[in-house]
Amino acid sequence: MIHCALITGASRGLGRAISKQIAQDTNLYIIVNYSSNKEAAEQTLKEIEEIGGKGEIMQFNVEDKASVDKALGNWFVKNEDKFISVLVNNAGITRDGLFMWMPEKDWDDVINVSNKGMFNVTQKLIQPMLRKRYGRIVNIASLSGLKGVPGQTNYSAAKGAMIGATKALAQEVAKRKITVNAVAPGFIKSDMTHGLDEDELKKLVPMERFGNPEEVAYLVSFLISDKAAYITGEIININGGIYS
Repeated sequence: MIHCALITGASRGLGRAISKQIAQDTNLYIIVNYSSNKEAAEQTLKEIEEIGGKGEIMQFNVEDKASVDKALGNWFVKNEDKFISVLVNNAGITRDGLFMWMPEKDWDDVINVSNKGMFNVTQKLIQPMLRKRYGRIVNIASLSGLKGVPGQTNYSAAKGAMIGATKALAQEVAKRKITVNAVAPGFIKSDMTHGLDEDELKKLVPMERFGNPEEVAYLVSFLISDKAAYITGEIININGGIYS
């Protein structure tokens, strides 16, 4: 049986870094999920292969249950020799703005990608994990979901809900040797923080710098490893001390 890792939203940024790190640290077959940017997903796969890894790209929109079910259902039929034992729920978007003027669509879109997306993909994959009595799930949360960030009420709500779901699900499936953890990054250099004033914001960080995607990827890679087999239901901060 070939063990696989599915990383949602893996075409670039944090998802790409996580995919590459897992490929480098393990023998897992990497499934690179993307929603619309096929070219970027192919670049992620190319970089995985350049470091000796193997994998494929898979298109679906995490918030669309029909899209998720169809893509994964077809994959299951064609890959009876493979088992997705690792899931990283990384897909997420921001639509920042003050709550009093926030369009309903900006609220719905952010909540749906993070929360409905986590539900859609996790529920589809957790059944095989339960049957095989093994699995690793890592949810990419955020500092916003822990302390709340003004101008990000929708994102804070989405990631706060993800944190609660992580803790609850971990308790439901622990006896089947499935771990469920979350990583809560602070300011990380990525597409999401590209438009921010880094020079000003890093003054808020005790380490006086933004983190790199690779630093988050190292942590995720550890959490899916056998070294982390007794860690579950945890929310691990990686933010340079900003939430100490």
